[in-house]
Amino acid sequence: MSHPHPELGSPPKLAEGGLRVTPLGGLGEIGRNMTVVEYGGRLLIVDCGVLFPEEEQPGVDLILPDFSSLRDRLDDIDGIVLTHGHEDHIGGVPFLLREKADIPLIGSKLTLALIEAKLQEHRIRPYTLEVEEGHRERIGPFDCEFVSVNHSIPDALAVAIRTPAGMVVHTGDFKMDQLPLDGRLTDLRAFARLGEEGIDLLLSDSTNAEVPGFVPPERDISGVLRQVFGGAQKRIIVASFASHVHRIQQILDAAHEFGRRVAFVGRSMVRNMGIARDLGYLDVPAGLVVDVKTLDDLPDDEVVLVCTGSQGEPMAALSRMANRDHQIRIVQGDTVILASSLIPGNENAVYRVINGLTRWGANVVHKGNAKVHVSGHASAGELLYFYNICQPKNLMPVHGEWRHLRANAELGAATGVPRERVVIAEDGVVVDLIDGKATIAGKVHAGYVYVDGLSVGDVTESSLKDRRILGDEGIISVFVVVDSSTGKIVGGPHIQSRGSGIDDADFGQVVPKIEEALSKSAQDGIVEMHQLQQLVRRTLGKWVSDTYRRRPMILPVVVEV
Repeated sequence: MSHPHPELGSPPKLAEGGLRVTPLGGLGEIGRNMTVVEYGGRLLIVDCGVLFPEEEQPGVDLILPDFSSLRDRLDDIDGIVLTHGHEDHIGGVPFLLREKADIPLIGSKLTLALIEAKLQEHRIRPYTLEVEEGHRERIGPFDCEFVSVNHSIPDALAVAIRTPAGMVVHTGDFKMDQLPLDGRLTDLRAFARLGEEGIDLLLSDSTNAEVPGFVPPERDISGVLRQVFGGAQKRIIVASFASHVHRIQQILDAAHEFGRRVAFVGRSMVRNMGIARDLGYLDVPAGLVVDVKTLDDLPDDEVVLVCTGSQGEPMAALSRMANRDHQIRIVQGDTVILASSLIPGNENAVYRVINGLTRWGANVVHKGNAKVHVSGHASAGELLYFYNICQPKNLMPVHGEWRHLRANAELGAATGVPRERVVIAEDGVVVDLIDGKATIAGKVHAGYVYVDGLSVGDVTESSLKDRRILGDEGIISVFVVVDSSTGKIVGGPHIQSRGSGIDDADFGQVVPKIEEALSKSAQDGIVEMHQLQQLVRRTLGKWVSDTYRRRPMILPVVVEV
């Protein structure tokens, strides 16, 4: 198996007649999925998603793929193929279209409807091409065929990209539910046909590669939901992804059966479910869905609320309910259902929300204590079956953390893909398909790009480190006035702290040390402001470290008169 090396350099120019695949996100992480395919000087992008921040990224709203390797080649992009409508596959599109607004978007009806609604908020009117399973479209030099796959959102597609250099198949996210709610199966006949034609490079979903067996059918959840609904005495609050149409359909069905009304809470949930209903992907009985403002007029045992926040996102509705920071107040006897998976890295946030809800008296039903979720990603048994059908000549696991990628690679090798043709890459690693063999050719920059409010890319790892220090250790500011000609102190030092846990009165112990250090520097003829500030920082920082074993942020201000 080939894998990246930390010392990889920039890739050479793509060989004549070769094909290049560059993942800019989604490898080594769950989210931010984006892959660039190059042939004949033209580019085709598959997906452009976001990653949601973790606790060590305070203040960050979203994390984008790094577009820097594309900035000089925006005119070479023939289109963006969107495999399905989840945020980790479409959330970055508005930010890429800010760079060049007329890049065509290619996807299914629901996927395009979801991204068009999102783009309206960014005041971008995209060029779109709607496709469905079985369609073949010429996009520049790329002959793209779209294949139906089953996932946790309707209208998901895989894409087979034919070029003179060979055929690349990108599965997107998929599983093999044999009893899907919408009757839309993963089209194994189409994949078998592609395999007979010859799949030169298969990019395959790795998320559940460590999980043995097969994913249970989505409809298995129905019985558990009916049991929970039947036993609930007061309100039922369901948290789910705002795009999980199949799961919401089952919630609506259960609410209808038990005589409850449903209200959607949260802008994204209201928007997406409205789109799904209008396009016919969500079957809503007349009178079932009501405005959240009318709920006060209904008895608690006739209410179902559907909201976001199943991953413990701090600003989502469920987290705010747990923190008593939402108009909907959790009371004793409410039932809360977390009807989503637990994305790696979100465990602490989710359990914090569960504890908060339980504190206020809610009965919390989640994946850990009831079967209220099944995955949208193929498990190991399904992947083995899939590889035996496709028989790819080269395999590149995508969409997953390192453990998922390696487990998927082992599955591919077990089904007969030669080990030297199984490529384990990471974000930015360039893979070339030349003469039928996939090899690593180099690496481009593919770091995190942080979105913080209206700021995109201005937040750096250094500023995040400062935020973590501020959050963990607090800040101490020190103000000193010195004579511009002699460097002697004429005012201060005045010291204040916030969040450091040090009483301001205690700083009287360090003032003489700062005065002594500045006096010595004045004798040495040091009057440059930056040097004086660093001297104050070092003196105060050493005292704090020696006295309190703490490392707060120290902000020295030296003013000359």
